[in-house]
Amino acid sequence: MRKQIIILLIAAIGLVSCKDQVQSNTASTSTYYLIRHAEKDRSDASNKNPDLNEKGLKRAQHWADYFKSIPFDAIYTTAYKRTEQTAQPTAEAKKLAVQYYNPSDLEINKFISKTQGKTVLIVGHSNTTPKFVNALLGEEKYEAIADDNNANLYIVTRSEDQKKSELLVVD
Repeated sequence: MRKQIIILLIAAIGLVSCKDQVQSNTASTSTYYLIRHAEKDRSDASNKNPDLNEKGLKRAQHWADYFKSIPFDAIYTTAYKRTEQTAQPTAEAKKLAVQYYNPSDLEINKFISKTQGKTVLIVGHSNTTPKFVNALLGEEKYEAIADDNNANLYIVTRSEDQKKSELLVVD
C-alpha cells in the first residue's frame, strides 16, 4: 500500500510538472497571419498609392469576417492606402490600432522579440509578404505572390523549438 501511495505521489508531481511545461511553451508561442493587400484601383498607372477598388473593399471585409474568431494582439501594415484599407475592417472589429512597419527596414529579430507569445496580423504586398514569412521562418521557402493573387494567407507559428508555416488560399 505504501508503494502505491509513493507511486501515485510521483505520478501526480510529474503530471503537474508536465502541465506547467505545456503552459510555458504555449505562452511563448507566436502566431503570425500574413496577407497581401486586397485588390487595388488600377485606373491610374501613375498612382503609386492607390485606394482599394470595390472588389478590394469587399475582400477587406471578407478578411475581417474570416478572422472573426482569431484573438489578435496586434495588427501591422505598411504605410500605403491599400494595405491600411485591407487591415482596417479587422482592426475595427478587434478594437486594435493599426501599427506600421517598413518592409525595407525590417529588423526581424526585434519584431520577433516584440511579438513573442502574441497572435499578429501582418498586411503587406506581393513581394514583401513572402519575404516577411521567410524572415520569420529563417529560410527561403516562399516566392513573390502573383500580381493578380490577393487570396494567400500565410500562417507562421514560432515556439522556442519549432518554426512552421502553412499557405492557404482564401477566396
